[in-house]
Amino acid sequence: MSAERAVRSRALAILAGDAELAALVHGIFDGVPARASAPYASVGAAEGSDWGTKDVAGREVRVTLSLAGVGDAAADAAASRIEALVTGLRGAGDGWRIASARVMRTRFGFAKDGGWRHEVVVRCRCLAL
Repeated sequence: MSAERAVRSRALAILAGDAELAALVHGIFDGVPARASAPYASVGAAEGSDWGTKDVAGREVRVTLSLAGVGDAAADAAASRIEALVTGLRGAGDGWRIASARVMRTRFGFAKDGGWRHEVVVRCRCLAL
């Protein structure tokens, strides 16, 4: 499995397995859902680049975790919870070890329909097992 897929898979498992986040959103999805009522969280695109050493293959993967909502209800609490879960991405799985996970950038914006979107870009540095 590629490092990008491994990071996305782990991120989805971490978000979906958190009871506190589940209480704040209507669902947690792999990609943008075709139909879902806000608020919901999703694991978006992952892009990678080489981050290996002389003797171990490695990838730096940036994955986007998104929170979409309408109005003000639980926006800050859900966004804070997602950011708090980022450290849980570290660990082994699917042929890769995520050595570090760090929030690199956050973005918040409003939509025309009164909704909003909060995106968290996470950098994961991975080493092949």
